[in-house]
Amino acid sequence: MKISLIIPCFNEEESLPLLIQEIDAVIDGEGLDAEVLLIDDGSMDATPDLIRKASRARPERYKGIIFRRNHGQTAAMLAGMDHASGDVLVPLDADLQNPPSEIPKLLAKLEEGYDVVSGWRKDRQDKALTRKLPSRMANWLIGKIGGLPLHDYGCSLKAYRREVIQGVRLYGEMHRFIPIYAKWQGARVTELPVEHRARALGTSKYGLNRTFKVLLDLLTVKFLGDYGQKPIYFFGGLGMFLCGLGTLSAIETLVEKALWGVKVHTNPFIILAVFLFIVGVQAIMMGLLADLQMRTFYESQDKRTYLVLETCGLDGEAPEFTESPTQQFSPEDA
Repeated sequence: MKISLIIPCFNEEESLPLLIQEIDAVIDGEGLDAEVLLIDDGSMDATPDLIRKASRARPERYKGIIFRRNHGQTAAMLAGMDHASGDVLVPLDADLQNPPSEIPKLLAKLEEGYDVVSGWRKDRQDKALTRKLPSRMANWLIGKIGGLPLHDYGCSLKAYRREVIQGVRLYGEMHRFIPIYAKWQGARVTELPVEHRARALGTSKYGLNRTFKVLLDLLTVKFLGDYGQKPIYFFGGLGMFLCGLGTLSAIETLVEKALWGVKVHTNPFIILAVFLFIVGVQAIMMGLLADLQMRTFYESQDKRTYLVLETCGLDGEAPEFTESPTQQFSPEDA
């Protein structure tokens, strides 16, 4: 079983040499068949040079990907996934807060039959008010909306079997939602407490503003999960609801005219009725257009709206399909 470590790096010149030492100790000590992909996300320090040096010194183990500019952690993680060749993908931050020595624990958990093992920073060494409290609230909300309750979606240290995230495309800050994507693929997901250190070198790249980005991405994930293949149900339902409210407002104007003689053209309810009805019709039309666009997306590329695990007793092979439809549909694809 080959392991691919995927490590996004951004201005980590202080921690990267120590990280490489710890990774070498784990790989050699455990006898792992592993490659390490170091992705520089537009660093402005010596991080790219350190990545080049590591890939030249041990090309059989270290691979480097240097971005032209900063694209964000999600893009760096996706680049690592695209270039990885391992059977198991293990993302890891470069800041040394999650030690590489925890990786064998995740791999051992995978051997129990799981497809995804998510790290849980149970004893997290971060500031309580600005990091731990917002994280707990976000994790609870993501678990409720995504349908997969995990204690720590923000922990980068995870282990994935390649087949359950094959074809995943990530945008925004969506790397933290990969366990949800894997669950859509029918993966068995669990979590495991892992060691977490206080940051000793460099500066943190995370802030409270990231919480708002995560919330917006969560709305996208929820929409793709529930309505990615049937957007008309969402937009059509919203449109019918608004048209219903508009109809009720129109009836209200007639009631006031009959009972109290209020003239229709002076009644504000008639304006509300027209506005709601027009917006409702527009929502329904938007749903029809989205549904047509979804069908074009699948049929033009001969994609299937189902996933086959295996077939028994059939002549020939089932149509090959390794990408989750809900994962693939996105504004960028459209």
